[in-house]
Amino acid sequence: MTADPGTPAPEHLPFRVALAYWLKLGFISFGGPAGQIAIMHEELVERRRWISERRFLHALNYCMVLPGPEAQQLATYVGWLLHRTLGGIAAGLLFVLPGALVVLALTWVATRNLPGLLAKKIERNRGIPQVERIRHRQHPQQADSGWQLRSEFLGFPQR
Repeated sequence: MTADPGTPAPEHLPFRVALAYWLKLGFISFGGPAGQIAIMHEELVERRRWISERRFLHALNYCMVLPGPEAQQLATYVGWLLHRTLGGIAAGLLFVLPGALVVLALTWVATRNLPGLLAKKIERNRGIPQVERIRHRQHPQQADSGWQLRSEFLGFPQR
């Protein structure tokens, strides 16, 4: 079901409702720009009818001409349309922030567990000449172990 191109935006959309939508979009966006734009079209035009089909396509065409991430620009523009400057800032930030926080959390987990995983891998590969050279020269939990492993296994020069 598609919305009539002339469907007007709601008279007064509460800011907190829009904020909740932008946060949800930030957490569920996937599929790159095409997937994100499709999600926005379905929600904003067809389901919620916050903007018209014509306005959405006009905004999308404009964002495609501009350099940069068009899905983010589209979210920021629609946020601006609905709630002016504060809406644009909120939509733009919430489009990116959840993904950035997930990457930050995964990075924290990886850095907390990586030294132990490297030590286990070296212990498991005992007897392989390259591993023995590393094991006897340097403890894998030292800060330099990542560079050492890279140098030994992939043949990169020592620094």
